Amino acid sequence: MQKKVNILNKKAKFQYEILDKYSAGIVLTGTEIKSIRDSKASIAESFCEFNEKGELFVINMTIQEYVYGNYYNHAPKAERKLLLNKKELKKLEKEVTNSGLTIIPLRLFLNEKGYAKIDIALAKGKKLYDKRETIKDRDNKRDLARIKKDHNN
Repeated sequence: MQKKVNILNKKAKFQYEILDKYSAGIVLTGTEIKSIRDSKASIAESFCEFNEKGELFVINMTIQEYVYGNYYNHAPKAERKLLLNKKELKKLEKEVTNSGLTIIPLRLFLNEKGYAKIDIALAKGKKLYDKRETIKDRDNKRDLARIKKDHNN
C-alpha cells in the first residue's frame, strides 16, 4: 500500500479569493516523482503561467533532489508542464488574459493509481482589508468555539 501524499498551499486561501478549481496532471521525471512520494516538495510560493504555445506550466514549485539520484537528478525549481484538456486550457487562458486573474496551485497529491496530480485554482488577489476581514472572521469563530466548549463543560 502506498503512502498518502498531500502537500498543501496554506497561504493560498488567505492571499487569494478562489473562483474556480481544476485538477491537472504534471509531467515529471523519475527522480521528481520519487521525491514527491517522499513528500519532499513545496508549492507555497508557486504559480502557473501560459507559454507562447498555450501550454500551462507551474513555476517556482520546489521538488527537492532525490537522495539516491545521481547523475540523472532533476533541478529543484524547474518549470513543470501541467496536463489539462484543450477546452479547460482555452478557458483558463482567456480568463487570465482578459480579467487579470491568477492561476495558483492549491494541493499536490497522488491519486489512487499513483500518479502525481495538482489541484489548481483560478484566483483573484485579495486586498489588505479583505485579509483583515478574514483574520477577524477566524478570530471570531475561534472565540465562539471556545465559549461553546466552556459552556458545555
